[in-house]
Amino acid sequence: MKLVIVESPAKAKTIEKYLGPGHKVLASYGHVRDLPPKDGSVDPDKDFAMKWSANSDKTKQVKAITDAAKQADALILATDPDREGEAISWHVQEMLSKKKAIPSEVERVTFNQITKAAVTEAMAHPRELDTDLIDAYRARRALDYLVGFTLSPILWRKLPGARSAGRVQSVALRLIVDREREIEIFKPQEYWQVAALFEQGGTEFESRLVRFDGKKIDRLTLGSKEEADAAKAAIEAGNFTVESVETKPLTKNPPPPFTTSTLQQEAARKLGFSASHTMSLAQGLYEAGAITYMRTDGVQMAGEALSAARHAIADRYDGGYLPDKPRQYRSKAKNAQEAHEAIRPVNFRKDNAGQGDAAKLYRLIYNRALASQMAAARLERTTVELTDGVDRVTLRATGQVVKFPGFLALYEEGRDDAGDEDGGKMPLLREGDAPVRKDVKATQHFTQPPPRFSEASLVKRLEELGIGRPSTYAATLQTLKDRDYVRLEQKRFVPEDSGRLVTAFLERFFERYVSYDYTAELEEELDDVSGGRLGWQKMLDDFWRDFKPKAGEVMEQKPSDITAALDEFLERYLFPEKEDGTDPRACPKDGGRLSLRGGKFGAFISCANYPECNYTRPFGVRGEDANDGPAELGEGIEMKTGRYGPYLEQEVDGEKKRASIPKDVDRSTLDLEMAKKLLSLPREIGPHPETGNMISASIGRYGPYIVHDGNYARLKSTQEVFETGMNAAVAALAEAAANKGKGRRGAAREPIAVLGKHPTTEGEVKVMDGRYGPYVTDGKTNATLPKGAEPKDVTLEQAIELIDARAAKGPAKKKRRTTKKKAPAKKKS
Repeated sequence: MKLVIVESPAKAKTIEKYLGPGHKVLASYGHVRDLPPKDGSVDPDKDFAMKWSANSDKTKQVKAITDAAKQADALILATDPDREGEAISWHVQEMLSKKKAIPSEVERVTFNQITKAAVTEAMAHPRELDTDLIDAYRARRALDYLVGFTLSPILWRKLPGARSAGRVQSVALRLIVDREREIEIFKPQEYWQVAALFEQGGTEFESRLVRFDGKKIDRLTLGSKEEADAAKAAIEAGNFTVESVETKPLTKNPPPPFTTSTLQQEAARKLGFSASHTMSLAQGLYEAGAITYMRTDGVQMAGEALSAARHAIADRYDGGYLPDKPRQYRSKAKNAQEAHEAIRPVNFRKDNAGQGDAAKLYRLIYNRALASQMAAARLERTTVELTDGVDRVTLRATGQVVKFPGFLALYEEGRDDAGDEDGGKMPLLREGDAPVRKDVKATQHFTQPPPRFSEASLVKRLEELGIGRPSTYAATLQTLKDRDYVRLEQKRFVPEDSGRLVTAFLERFFERYVSYDYTAELEEELDDVSGGRLGWQKMLDDFWRDFKPKAGEVMEQKPSDITAALDEFLERYLFPEKEDGTDPRACPKDGGRLSLRGGKFGAFISCANYPECNYTRPFGVRGEDANDGPAELGEGIEMKTGRYGPYLEQEVDGEKKRASIPKDVDRSTLDLEMAKKLLSLPREIGPHPETGNMISASIGRYGPYIVHDGNYARLKSTQEVFETGMNAAVAALAEAAANKGKGRRGAAREPIAVLGKHPTTEGEVKVMDGRYGPYVTDGKTNATLPKGAEPKDVTLEQAIELIDARAAKGPAKKKRRTTKKKAPAKKKS
């Protein structure tokens, strides 16, 4: 019997079916060993020796693998075809060797797609484990461990409120913080644009002012209304004719098939998926045999796939859509390894696979891969210039016409921040034509700061800089959210105060280790290790030789010295210059000097004359935003800023009533009417038409909501708390009960997701939303999801791990109620 090891149970079932009798396929459920999260797991003094330990939640599966290995004639390691897959195979082999259960014959096989042909071909061409890839894994794992377990304790002791630091995580956070700094120092500049609307042959077209009074008009040339009005008046007074018509042909080539990074970017743009959700869906599609391996930075497709794609194009479109020969692509990403194919469908005759979000993602992958082999789009751009005959005003109109759609008939790539495009329709114009002027407009604009990063644009930037690996981006971004270092607003990353403070600390004391260039250099060195050009211990020794003394130097500094250094480093952010020229560090209460301080609950600003002066403000409130103390709104209501942000306070009959100011309420425009509404919450909407019990609306820890009989439904905004009527409230409560299972106790609950069958219990594994939060179940055992985990992103593999770990602990023990025994009654004398 041959024992075959793969990662997931879904793959195990499929592959066992392909291999037939004489093979037993078991899943390892990911890594069977890992570095224990404690000091000493990596020992730099002993050539970076690592102390691996078995994962406690894999005990049952490890036993099954060990028992099967003792009966097997050969061990075939068939984990994923990347560094992580190679490492999982290595861990399994090492574990079985220590247990003296290793068969005499050990082989390693890899395949890029789960089809019978691919699996059979791989089994016929086994190889040995790739020691270079394993060394690269060990180097990366040790590097991340040494950075995390050296920096995090320093943060805990020197920077109250900080939670952790990581090699790639901290650099990604710095990108977000740096972008926020650019936005904060950006000064908008006013400019005006003047345009005229013309009509020719029943078709309207717009033209822009490009020359006025002998001066070329660029974007920022007209800086005031007076200048714009003068140009507008000149256009209105002129008689315009077409001076020139220029037509240029354009060719637009299709983008290459998806890599891990571009798939995450495009799924975020077009489908609104997070990086972690995209990778979870892609994993499921791969294990179902629908797509090729989804962790890759290669953009090429195998010869048979190119042939299949060309046949699919020929079947669907006429001959003009198929180029003369297959298209070949090369990656432009920094440090791209291109060891595997791009992400593509396994079968180009199948344009649908999966259900729900998985089906949407498959369709995106299918269309992109097929379009990559289609003919280029042919366009025609027309530029027309009109003059007033006296050389005072020149207007320009541009239009773009698709002459042949080519690949655009199937797919068009999305953009993070779309700019103006020359895509308007143009009528047929000739020199000397005098189109009819319909309207002239002068519009005011202001220059905009660079946009905050979305998941798509941040992934793109990380890849451009060569920081981290695309397969780790989803986990990196999720960690930043879980640590509360960032938040998402309108799908854009905004750094929290804790994230800004950690970034400032690392920039001030560990500048080299959060620099973009140095982090990219480490990735290049890891690539050299995987290519056999650099020893993994040599690489770690070079890093540790400089990093350890630096960490020791910072650890020896007093927390007060750290705070003083950060106060100086963050001066321009915390104390921006005032327009009136007064000292931005002057305390509004007594004129003392304001400075940064560290406390039990994090950093804050306070006066140097403490305790005589008790003025304080939170770290994130700066400059004019501080409001120099409470702001009076009227009727005894004050707007204040506390440790947890801005709030309202009103004293009524000697008692103080407070209400937090929600994030979607602008403090600068908050008036007395809104303040009174917030302080009056909860708001009673009315009695429920079925039960007669009251429905009310309010704002809680997790945002605005409505509630009835202990059943909740979320609202989208603070405004809805005050505007939601009875019909909308009843509908929202009914929808919440139906979709999220938060209705009456005992009501039927719909699963958030159905993941597949448990390999041992055969029960259907589902993700549910329960009374105490989301959980996974196989019908017998319920396991709560870890804090911060997104229910929609949970994979079957993760769910089974949680269920098995919970089952291993046994049923929860019920506490016995103890009653005090009554003292015996005293006998009467």
